[in-house]
Amino acid sequence: MTKVKINPNSLVLGIEKCTVSDFWAWAYSDILSNRNRSIFAEFLVAFALDVTNEPRVEWDAVDIQYGNIAIEVKSAAYVQSWEQRQYSTIRFDISKKRSWNAKTNEYSLGPSRYSDCYVFCVYVQTENVNILDINGWRFYVVPTTTINEVFGEQKSIALNRLKEISKEINYGEIKKTIDLIYS
Repeated sequence: MTKVKINPNSLVLGIEKCTVSDFWAWAYSDILSNRNRSIFAEFLVAFALDVTNEPRVEWDAVDIQYGNIAIEVKSAAYVQSWEQRQYSTIRFDISKKRSWNAKTNEYSLGPSRYSDCYVFCVYVQTENVNILDINGWRFYVVPTTTINEVFGEQKSIALNRLKEISKEINYGEIKKTIDLIYS
């Protein structure tokens, strides 16, 4: 089945004046929540790479396909959309997993890291929180080969360890960094 991007102004048939945009605003306005923030981070990276022409595929083996480069996107934030007693500790899941390939409709034989690289996205603002402000985000691009060599079977990494193997970049450097690594 071919997926097509839906126009936000498309009407929900049978309900007067109800649009897809109304649904999206109701369901996904809390972008700071873990699930929505993760999808938003995927969108930010896909937009930086100019690959948002087709809709996101839920549960695919990798988050973004950029030419021949398979990319896994991970996100974290110090603040959450609920009341906190202290800021969250920044950790990222890098565990090996079985995957499902949307194009072949097949599961992998065993757990692995199926991407070519990871883009770690950290929302760092703790005051005047506006998740839509790209200046509040920091990014780290790490080839999966590096993750495999440095972390092996490890299931997660802390931000401090990530900083030891990768340089923090701003949003405008995502595409250039990935292009340099894989050129």
